[in-house]
Amino acid sequence: MNQLDLKGKHGIVTGGARGIGFAIATRLLHSGASVCLWDRDAEALKDASQKLSTLGTVTTQTVDLTDPAAVSAAAAATKQQLGSIELLVNNAGIAGANAKLWEYTPEQWLAVVNTNLNAVFYVCRAVVPIMLEKHYGRIVNIASIAGKEGNPAASHYSAAKAGVIGLTKSLGKELAKEGILVNCITPAVIQTDILKQVSQFHIDYMLSKIPMGRFGKVDEAAAMVAWLCSDDCSFSTGSVFDLSGGRATY
Repeated sequence: MNQLDLKGKHGIVTGGARGIGFAIATRLLHSGASVCLWDRDAEALKDASQKLSTLGTVTTQTVDLTDPAAVSAAAAATKQQLGSIELLVNNAGIAGANAKLWEYTPEQWLAVVNTNLNAVFYVCRAVVPIMLEKHYGRIVNIASIAGKEGNPAASHYSAAKAGVIGLTKSLGKELAKEGILVNCITPAVIQTDILKQVSQFHIDYMLSKIPMGRFGKVDEAAAMVAWLCSDDCSFSTGSVFDLSGGRATY
């Protein structure tokens, strides 16, 4: 594994206790960064922290990302733990149930939008002022190919991820002269536990759209995110990076 130089950098990975988030945290630690894992599952955080502790400095925050006050408190606590925050990876998300738009209850819709979109706003709102203190930062948002194309039976997820793309473009422009770069990636299906939340029909549909004919790997997502967190990424902001095995057409 080729490593990027992230020594002296301190980062947050939301949803860091498992799946893509855990892989991203692993890659950042291998590259020399200190990492704070944010997740709502305290037991999973404890387990993840123990597994990663041999790689470098790892701290945790148990936080409900849909609660703005809790997010602000976690950001302040993380700054105190690590000393500063230069890296932020907004990874946490849920799939939600598969149904046609008119079959969703408002509660089902809001649960996905709150976790997948509003939480990204809450976290950026809390962390960007900390980055502005040093006029340096790298923010990477995990969107989805669904945010570009819209997956049937997943309008809530598709809409939320489209929102993440729009947020990324807007915030990237707002911070373009502040030394803080904001980008997102748009994965197709990645093999993680989130697939347990969706129907086999939906999984088969998504896989059928990928020209490479396979799921993405968490390590592939982590590699792209690590580069976007590095100083090697210096002239890309407000950008969307494809990670879809050829599915993306724009």
